[in-house]
Amino acid sequence: MKIADYVRKPRKKVSSYRRSLLIATLEGFPAVIIFQLLGGPFLTGYLLYLGATSTEIGLVLAITTVVNIIQIGMAVVMQKFRNRKRMLLIFASSHRLLWTSVGLIPFLFPKDLWVVMYIVLYTAAHLGNAAGGIVWTSLISDAVPGPVRGRYFGLRNTILGGVSSLALFIGGQILDRYPGGQGFNYLFIICSVCVVLNILAFGLYPNPPFEPSTASNPVGMIGKPLKDRAFLKAILFLAVFLFVQGVTVPLFSYVMLKLMKINYETVSLITVVHTVVMMASYYVWGNLNVRYTAQTLLLWSLPIIALACLLWGAIAFIPAIVVLYAVHIVLGVGLGGFNQMVFTFTIGDTPKSERPMYIATYSAITGFAAFLGPIFGGKVYALITDAPMWVQIYGVSTVVGAVLLVLGLLVGRMVLGKQIRSEA
Repeated sequence: MKIADYVRKPRKKVSSYRRSLLIATLEGFPAVIIFQLLGGPFLTGYLLYLGATSTEIGLVLAITTVVNIIQIGMAVVMQKFRNRKRMLLIFASSHRLLWTSVGLIPFLFPKDLWVVMYIVLYTAAHLGNAAGGIVWTSLISDAVPGPVRGRYFGLRNTILGGVSSLALFIGGQILDRYPGGQGFNYLFIICSVCVVLNILAFGLYPNPPFEPSTASNPVGMIGKPLKDRAFLKAILFLAVFLFVQGVTVPLFSYVMLKLMKINYETVSLITVVHTVVMMASYYVWGNLNVRYTAQTLLLWSLPIIALACLLWGAIAFIPAIVVLYAVHIVLGVGLGGFNQMVFTFTIGDTPKSERPMYIATYSAITGFAAFLGPIFGGKVYALITDAPMWVQIYGVSTVVGAVLLVLGLLVGRMVLGKQIRSEA
């Protein structure tokens, strides 16, 4: 075929369905860069730079979950204001802008207010993220059919995991080369550019018609998932699991940076490995979801998370760096399965009209439990400051791992062993 003929040949038009999936994937690029450079070990590092204590760090880490309670109200609001694209633009954009603005704190406020202002801005930002999150979930669940949901999110998360790994690596290099405030300033500049790109990407999202709830009032809407006894039982179990997990897992970076005195470059490399493993596991879990239900795979992921916590105890016999890599590799596999399958499980075969409230109920109940976990964990680490270093470094995580293992292997099988719902 001649080149001229090839050029004149009309290109195959991309369907709106595929275009929606492509936009959802591309929008994730700037989003994950923001989340990685402002969260994880860099969040802990920035808080330590601002002068935060372990209790304050635990509080900040917990905020992202407790604000999910607002999603119940958002599920009701969505029944009246049905333009989901506009709501996504407003709330998700406010999250990106407010969170990135914490980089201005050292320039605008006296030092004794740094941590307080971080908590205020961080809370406001994640209220926006919680509100926008349920809108995004509602949109994307309409865009991705149930039969391919696991595989699509496996592929999407794998791609974005690669971007996350690169962001973590670059962020660690920047902070090691430019210690203190200068390094963090560079991270916030990068995030500011990504905020603009992310907001522009939100504007490309589709805006399909919203199917309202069949309930005539908010009380009826809230009552539907609460009357689903099997669903509620499963969510309460997951809430307990997330509470126990939250006592130590979110504070891994604190232990490495503060107690073990590991430098940013090493911590970022460990986190990169964790992210790469999680990225690969997303793809594997997504393909497994073709053969097994999300509920089954969710049950499989719980003991893996427990094992990651238990592995901290190996520091008593094996070099710490080796153990830390092993911990984060196993954790990547476990969280990859949990995060991906809990989304599919929560949606399940719920009617489109009731889906926002089911998602909101899950987020509110588990979010409150996950909020209490890091706060309790921060208090624990504050109380054991005079204990032997082995207790502080790996004692707490090992005990938590044992509790999680019992929950995952025994209690989890009783609650999630029987199929609760199909996936559609």
